[in-house]
Amino acid sequence: MDINTAYVINTLYVLFSFVLIIFMVPGFAMLEAGIVRTKNVTAVLTMNTMIYAFASMGFLLLGYNIAFGELANDNMSKWAALLFQMAFVGKVVNIMSGGVSERAKIVPLTFFTLIMSSILYPLVVNWTWGADMLKDTAFDLNMYDLAGSTVIHSVGGWALLAAILIMGARKGRYTKDGGVRVIPASNIPLVTLGAFLLWIGWFGFNGGSVGNIASKEGADAVALTILNTNTSGLAGAIVAGGLMLLKYKKLDITMILNGALGGLVAITAAPDLYNIYQPLLVGTIGGALVVFAVPVFDKFRLDDPVGALSVHLVNGIWGTLAVGIFTEKLFLDQLKGVVMIGVFAFVSSYAILFIINKILPLRSKNDEEMEGLDVNECGVEAYPEFKRAF
Repeated sequence: MDINTAYVINTLYVLFSFVLIIFMVPGFAMLEAGIVRTKNVTAVLTMNTMIYAFASMGFLLLGYNIAFGELANDNMSKWAALLFQMAFVGKVVNIMSGGVSERAKIVPLTFFTLIMSSILYPLVVNWTWGADMLKDTAFDLNMYDLAGSTVIHSVGGWALLAAILIMGARKGRYTKDGGVRVIPASNIPLVTLGAFLLWIGWFGFNGGSVGNIASKEGADAVALTILNTNTSGLAGAIVAGGLMLLKYKKLDITMILNGALGGLVAITAAPDLYNIYQPLLVGTIGGALVVFAVPVFDKFRLDDPVGALSVHLVNGIWGTLAVGIFTEKLFLDQLKGVVMIGVFAFVSSYAILFIINKILPLRSKNDEEMEGLDVNECGVEAYPEFKRAF
């Protein structure tokens, strides 16, 4: 194929993948809006909008240069490559925002979004996908992570864990005797819509990361990557549903959807390296991990309304390690990457959030939380005709 034709085809494909990834913005927004109580829906939607805007701008102005250095790409337009990488960055903070919803203030989290997208996340990308400032040092990472089981999902999960430790749980979530009070989702159709938008976006997330579709080999690699991505999500949903039926005699749609998302996170590290059957096992374990991890986090009073710790942190780790189990990649290289990036992401996020919290409190006041963040943070209620639940 003519080199110019291949360049154009790759550019068009990556731009299409960029659009699919941007579908994950309303995906996160709808999922979170459906999970939280009606009095906090506008705040969640506003936070997701701010994350997209500020994370993209921070990465455009500073983060991309830290991650990759000069804008250069022989395979496709350098502007398409920039857009594709920019689409990823907001997802790191999206993972975090849902887990601290219903008590987090928007402005301080927006400041953290800027720092994460401009400095912290780009440094992780530099060490893994980018310019590699750690090359030829003892800290050089040889971890394989095609589309970010660790680079994106675990980093967002570690930042979320840091935020929850600083902010604490929602009022009334845990009883004094150690019990867990269920706070039901406000809109299950929105949760379902959001989860499926994320699922669709994952095809661009993983498929676009292959980077080359303008050859027979490239087209096969993209198709295999998308097939394996979908398979792992299917396995995660089926296993999560089956386990919920066995444990509780109920089919919990929120857990089934989180099982699917867990499978999708887990496969993200290497969907291009597996055969068409290995993703069944990767996704099966991913869905099971979600079901078992949610109550474990509750035991430690880590209040995560959307289950992001179980979906993104736990399965980000599992998916990265699975590459060292099911492929020829070295397990120790995968483990080293998980540990190094995990320590950096958690410690740096905790330190920055701690400082921000001293200047601008991350958490709303008790009376604001009880009344709802829509009124106090946004001045606009999502469902003004409904009587708010206190």
